[in-house]
Amino acid sequence: MVKSFAAVCASIGTLLVLNACTPDNSVNTESAADTTEQHQTLRIAAAANLSDVLPSIINSYQTDSNISNQDNLDIEVTYASSGKLYAQIKAGAPYDIFLSANQEFPAKFADETALPFTYTRGQLALYSVTKPLNDFTPASLIDAFTSASFKDDSKVSIANPELAPYGASAKAYLQSQNMYDKLSAQKRLIQAENIGQAFQYAHTGSVDYGFVAQSQLVAIKAKPEQFMTLPKASYPAILQDGIVINNTVPAAAFTKYLRSDAGQQYFAQAGYLPIQ
Repeated sequence: MVKSFAAVCASIGTLLVLNACTPDNSVNTESAADTTEQHQTLRIAAAANLSDVLPSIINSYQTDSNISNQDNLDIEVTYASSGKLYAQIKAGAPYDIFLSANQEFPAKFADETALPFTYTRGQLALYSVTKPLNDFTPASLIDAFTSASFKDDSKVSIANPELAPYGASAKAYLQSQNMYDKLSAQKRLIQAENIGQAFQYAHTGSVDYGFVAQSQLVAIKAKPEQFMTLPKASYPAILQDGIVINNTVPAAAFTKYLRSDAGQQYFAQAGYLPIQ
């Protein structure tokens, strides 16, 4: 009996040692959960004109060694007209940041916890792959748009003025030149859903002229004879505002980078005007 008791004690001692050396699975599980929770997705609703420049800014942001936790952050972007994105957010779409092509839509989301900010200023241009524009001036443009040959078959695309700020500026420009009503009456205006579609209509030759964003032309390295940059004083300033919809650390960090010198250099290179 003494021998059996000793054996039992030895077995208990062995079990205690094994338990002491065995990792605490509950702690490991909790750590794994913490790691998973740290991985986040930043969802951005962006105006269609940003599709050429925003990817470069995001890439620069995610590879910037001075910014922490980049390995645990995914950035997803949805491009559409500002009006369409506004409607989606109003309907509950789970975006964290809204980057509009105007100031009106972000202002509608402003409250005591979130205020709009201006991140760039766009330029309006006329683009054509079928009609050389290198010798055009605003005056000769009016002559061309009101000539008999133009009335026969030429068409002009603009983005929907009700949804797309670039379209609203194009409409205002045509109205200032007394051309909008004439072109509409002649059924020469082809309305696109957004500035991206307006560009595609002109780029593919589906229309002879398209009012597009200067940044789109910079992106494709358009030839000088293919476009005319409109004087910035000839249409309402295209000030583009953004707003944080879901106030998270990643959203605040990215919008700060967007307005920094590092972010702004991409806008300047892409054909945008400086913020004044």
